[in-house]
Amino acid sequence: NFLLLYLGLEIQSLSLYVISSFRRENLKSTEAGLKYFILGSLSSGLMLFGISLIYGSTGSINFELISSLITSKGFYPGIIAGLVFLISGFAFKASAVPFHMWTPDVYEGSPTSVTSFFAIVPKIAGIAVFIRFMYSPFQNILDQWQYILVFISIASMILGAVAAINQKNIKRLIAYSSISHMGYAIAGISTGTESGFKSTMIYILIYSVMNIGFFAFVFLMKRSGKYVEEINELSGISKNHPLAALSLLIVLFSLAGIPPLAGFFAK
Repeated sequence: NFLLLYLGLEIQSLSLYVISSFRRENLKSTEAGLKYFILGSLSSGLMLFGISLIYGSTGSINFELISSLITSKGFYPGIIAGLVFLISGFAFKASAVPFHMWTPDVYEGSPTSVTSFFAIVPKIAGIAVFIRFMYSPFQNILDQWQYILVFISIASMILGAVAAINQKNIKRLIAYSSISHMGYAIAGISTGTESGFKSTMIYILIYSVMNIGFFAFVFLMKRSGKYVEEINELSGISKNHPLAALSLLIVLFSLAGIPPLAGFFAK
């Protein structure tokens, strides 16, 4: 039901606010935590408002009861309004456009090990909740929410790809990459079919593996207790570490969706 869904998401979010500002002596880290907390609170408020509208229209917070009520009596304006607020909240959690603005700043400000966690785990959770939410109570009114997700999906793909071009910081680059990838994942959800949900789950699995490979390289390049953060710091790596450079090339080509790599097949 909605209560468990909300509590689960908020417990996860509170943990993320803490680890993003883990380095209290670092100004960037505390700024990242504060930005994430303020915007996260806003998205939580949107979700709660959406849940209250749906509860007010149906008299229930149980997914199955809401689904059967929509099937038998049709949908009400309150349900659609609540759905819009809830989708906004979920899009924030998954860092999809137009609720992506926190992602580059929080990724850049957080410690590198935390950024690697942000790029993978919350995305899996966000997309899993998105699928559960759209599939269980609201599959019967697919035509009401499908085009919203199609718009979010296309906007995320385009903005993530275009905004990444001018980045000089690796963590900001991977933030825009994650925005773009969430667009592809949401494309599968927007179909409203089981095969679409399966393709999204496969995509997220392959996306996670690609990000683990990317951050494994970043951790490998640690020098004097510092991680590589700027793209220009990678110059000359093909001469000094040819195998690591080749591995990074494969991972980045896969993230970009170049055939015959896994990222291409996922897309």
